[in-house]
Amino acid sequence: MKVTLSALDTCESSFTPLVVLELAQDVKEETKEWLKNRIISKKEDGGKLCLSFVSEGAQLLFRPLLNKYEKETLENQNLYLVGASKITLLLGAEAMGLVKECNDNTMRAFTYGTRYNFKDFDDDNDDFLTMAECQFIIKHELENLRARDEKMIPGYPQAKLYPGKSLLRRLLTSGIVIQVFPLHDNEALKKLEDTWYTRFTLKYQPIDHIRGYFGETIALYFGFLEYFTVALIPMAVIGLPYYLFVWEDYDKYVIFASFNLIWSTVILEVWKRGCANMTYRWGTLVMKRQFEEPRPGFHGVLGTNPVTGRKEPLYPSYKRQLRIYLVSLPFVCLCLYFSLYVMMIYFDMEAWALSLHENSGSEWTSVLLYVPSIIYAIVIEIMNRLYRYAAEFLTSWENHRLESAYQNHLILKVLVFNFLNCFASLFYIAFVLRDMKLLRQSLATLLITSQILNQIMESLLPYWLQRKHHVQVKRKVQALKADIDATLYEQVVLEKEMGTYLGTFDDYLELFLQFGYVSLFSCVYPLAAAFAVLNNFTEVNSDALKMCRVLKRPFSEPSANIGVWQLAFETMSVISVVTNCALIGMSPQVNALFPESKLDLVLIVVAVEHALLALKFILAFAIPDKPRHIQMKLARLEFESLEALKQQPLKLLAQINTEDYSLGRCNKTKILII
Repeated sequence: MKVTLSALDTCESSFTPLVVLELAQDVKEETKEWLKNRIISKKEDGGKLCLSFVSEGAQLLFRPLLNKYEKETLENQNLYLVGASKITLLLGAEAMGLVKECNDNTMRAFTYGTRYNFKDFDDDNDDFLTMAECQFIIKHELENLRARDEKMIPGYPQAKLYPGKSLLRRLLTSGIVIQVFPLHDNEALKKLEDTWYTRFTLKYQPIDHIRGYFGETIALYFGFLEYFTVALIPMAVIGLPYYLFVWEDYDKYVIFASFNLIWSTVILEVWKRGCANMTYRWGTLVMKRQFEEPRPGFHGVLGTNPVTGRKEPLYPSYKRQLRIYLVSLPFVCLCLYFSLYVMMIYFDMEAWALSLHENSGSEWTSVLLYVPSIIYAIVIEIMNRLYRYAAEFLTSWENHRLESAYQNHLILKVLVFNFLNCFASLFYIAFVLRDMKLLRQSLATLLITSQILNQIMESLLPYWLQRKHHVQVKRKVQALKADIDATLYEQVVLEKEMGTYLGTFDDYLELFLQFGYVSLFSCVYPLAAAFAVLNNFTEVNSDALKMCRVLKRPFSEPSANIGVWQLAFETMSVISVVTNCALIGMSPQVNALFPESKLDLVLIVVAVEHALLALKFILAFAIPDKPRHIQMKLARLEFESLEALKQQPLKLLAQINTEDYSLGRCNKTKILII
């Protein structure tokens, strides 16, 4: 079923705002008018809805936050509200290939023509699409506004355009548009908070509600955080008696370390199955991947993409490789060297504190023994954050065309540095100094200090600053005498000043490092899992607070899994096999079993390590990534798609000839049978 433009010709002066668009204060009026016309104008395709990149406009609803009378007395004159009619959202869902549940309980890509075949769809039901999906559709429509024959943005001759260029991306890079962000729904947010984090009770998170409000990517993070925390509880329960009763008996840790290695494999494989269940229910597991556009920061010489035929910047890959290997790689190596240099300074401080304690033996100097580790933990956090900025700059300078390539190179840079920065000292203590007492002390100090610092820097400090700003905004609004919608005005002004959520990168990185502290040296400090559980119980609430009250609401992003982080966690679990086997092999109790031949000890440790690795890979192979019923449903969808492709040529070629005997002549009419 095709939908004509007349069906979309809705001029709503009052609508539910979903997205806010902020322009620079000095934007010219002709630019504002041109942008407004492009946003609200109809799509062109001979009177039919056009979803291609050459469409005239986005056909969205658009109005300024303030009218012309309110602008005379109020600031923030360049804030605009964007919404969409119901039919626009539904057609946008079809264009993006959103997957919904049908009445027969199967998951299929939504189409407007078959909308009544989908569960819970009704002309009067406004909740068929979640608010996160609606805002994602609006973002997609705005990003899909493309230049036609314009050579520049009106009023800004330096902001060049070419056919097919995304207007929103050019406006953002030119500084004409400051930001585009989705609005919170205060009523829905309050309901979500009441079931999520405002009541400190031990319960599962409302993952489906989180997904409906924030989208799949953030829901998957909170789902993984909850799953990882629950999975840590057996490790914490078993590790506590080991810590209390068999502290120095390393041979008894063999059982605990073996359990740790099996545990780390099983939880990651079981997570993939649970993740497949969730994402199939949400529709993202079967959602077709969209063609990836060049990222906003990508630049080069204008040319024609040989795949799409569109005009876009082209940049030689050899230049990118030269930048990576001649600049980025040496810089990363230099940072790694600097990290090791700082680590050696830390050991000098440890030696100084130990000698001072041995000479005096007072209680004050015994407390001083922990000071170097605390200082080093703080320095590690500072270095990680500074390096993150440098890594982002370098990765952007490398000029990757796709956002996925940019993210992969950034994650690789950050993971390598963070792994060395956080764990190099522990490996040095374990395998060079062979001081297990210092290893336990350093591991405990690094773990606890990093957890406290992350809680303060990520949630508590931003929340305090946001509350302070909220009070200032309230005072300004209360002092206004203008007759305006003060509630909406206050909300928009408050949210536009909030920090921007930069994605789940830092959240997964924190869990990755925590997983390393727990798994790499489990046989030396089994209490690490207990501290991780305690931290994660508060992490759930602090991250929820951060998402709901501290940062801007992010746009939803469909996701089918946690991406490259799954591989990162699996790699860490493999490294943990090697480290735990080596630590057990170095223990005095195990060494006493081989007093004459150390070669036999090494061979046995290597054999055990290989056997455990083989067991890990066997378990990973034996546990399917997707449950059986999900595999069957996916196979059924693939079969139906292939059958539909087979039938399509027959339907297109089916023609009949009819003769018009009433007019006395034969008219040949081609009728398409659908």
